[in-house]
Amino acid sequence: MSNIYFDQGSNRNSCSKKKSVDKILDKAISGHDVTADECIQLFETEGQAATRVFEAANFLRSQVNGNKVSFVVNRNINFTNICYMGCRFCGFAKRIEDADAEWLQIEEIVDRAKEASRRGATEVCIQGGLHPKMRGFYYRDLVRAIKTEIPNIHIHAFSPFEIWYGSSKTGLSYEEFLMCLKEAGLGSMPGTAAEILDTSVRKQLTKNKLSAAEWIKIIKTAHLLGIRSTATIMYGHVDRSEHWAKHIELIRTIQKETRGFTEFVPLSFVHSNSPLFKNNPSVVRPGPSIDEIKKMHAISRIMLNGWVNNIQVSWTKLGPKLAQEMLYLGVNDLGGTLMNESISRSAGANNGQELTPVEMSKLIRMAGKIPVRRNTLYESLEVYDVHEPNVTEPLVNREQMDPLAFLRKGSSNKREGRFVP
Repeated sequence: MSNIYFDQGSNRNSCSKKKSVDKILDKAISGHDVTADECIQLFETEGQAATRVFEAANFLRSQVNGNKVSFVVNRNINFTNICYMGCRFCGFAKRIEDADAEWLQIEEIVDRAKEASRRGATEVCIQGGLHPKMRGFYYRDLVRAIKTEIPNIHIHAFSPFEIWYGSSKTGLSYEEFLMCLKEAGLGSMPGTAAEILDTSVRKQLTKNKLSAAEWIKIIKTAHLLGIRSTATIMYGHVDRSEHWAKHIELIRTIQKETRGFTEFVPLSFVHSNSPLFKNNPSVVRPGPSIDEIKKMHAISRIMLNGWVNNIQVSWTKLGPKLAQEMLYLGVNDLGGTLMNESISRSAGANNGQELTPVEMSKLIRMAGKIPVRRNTLYESLEVYDVHEPNVTEPLVNREQMDPLAFLRKGSSNKREGRFVP
C-alpha cells in the first residue's frame, strides 16, 4: 500500500492479522470491492491496525473529494409526530391525545418552506409520523402545494416507510404512488427507515413492519423512476459488526444496480428517550462507542469506494466537535443546516437544531479544508475558498448556546493530511 498515508514506523509484518488488514486496505486502494467478511475484520481492528484503517479512509476521501467538504442549506420540516407504528427504538412518536402531539396544516408547512427559501435554503427535507387519520393523497397534495408557491425549491421527502404507508392508503402500487409524487414535484427521498437491513434485527427494532425486502423494493423502484435517495444505517443498539458489514454491502449491491444513492449517512442510535433502551437496558446498548463511530464512518468510505462517494456525518447525532473529527476519517459532507430539527432531539440528542452557513464554513475551515455549499444532488453551488457565506441569525433562539464554542477553547486546530486519533 502507498506510504503516502501509512505510518512509516509501523511494523507491517509484525503479525499475520496486521498483514491481512494491510491486504484488505491495499485491495480497496487498488479499486477492488472489500467483502463483508473483510469488512468485519476491519471493524475488529485495534491500535496501529485501526489507525491504518482510518488513514486509508482519509486517503480514499482525498482521492475522490480532494480537500473540499460540502454542506446544503436546508430546512427540516417534521409535519407530524403522531404515529401508531410502535417502532421500539423511536422517541419521536406521539399519540393523538398526547399534549405535545403535533400535526401541521399544509398551509403552515408551505409558510415554513417559504421562510426557509428566504433564508437561502435550496432544499426542504420533509418527514413525519404515520398518522392514522392521514388521507391517502396527503403527501402528493403537500408536495404540490410547496412547488406551487416555491417552484425552485428541491423537495427531499418521505422515507420508504412513508411511501409504503401512502401506497397502502391509496391502493396504488409503489411505482404508481412514486410517479404521482414525482409528477407533483418530489425531487429526492431520504433513505431513512433502513435502520439495519437484517430481519432478525428489524424484528427487535420495528417488529419488521417494513421489512428489509420492502425497503429495498421501494428504494429500487424510486431509483428506477429517476428519484434519487440517500442511504443510511442506524447502529449501536442490538446490532453487531456482522450486521453492519452486510448492511453496507447490500447498499453497495443496490447502488451497482441503480446508481441512485447520493450519499451514505451513518446514524448513531440515541438511547436517552428510546423505549427500546429504557425497557431493556441490560440487552440494548446505549449507542455506539466513540471507537465504533470512527470505524463506521471510515469503513463505510472503504466499503463504498467507487460506488457511493459521498459519506456524510450527522452533526445532530454526534455534535459539531465529534462531527469535525470525522472529516479526518473519510467523511466529505456535513449534511444540512436544518434550521429546525425534531427527530434527534426527541430521541435525546442535545446538539442543537441549526448550524448556519457561516458556522458550517468555520467548522470545515478549522479542519484545514475548503467549505462548499452544494445542492441536494451534490452539485457545487459556491466554493468558499477566499470568502465566507452571508451571515444569518439562527432561526430558533439558542439562549446563548454556541455550538462551536469548542473551537475557541483550543480543542480543534487546523490539520492537514493524517488523522491523529
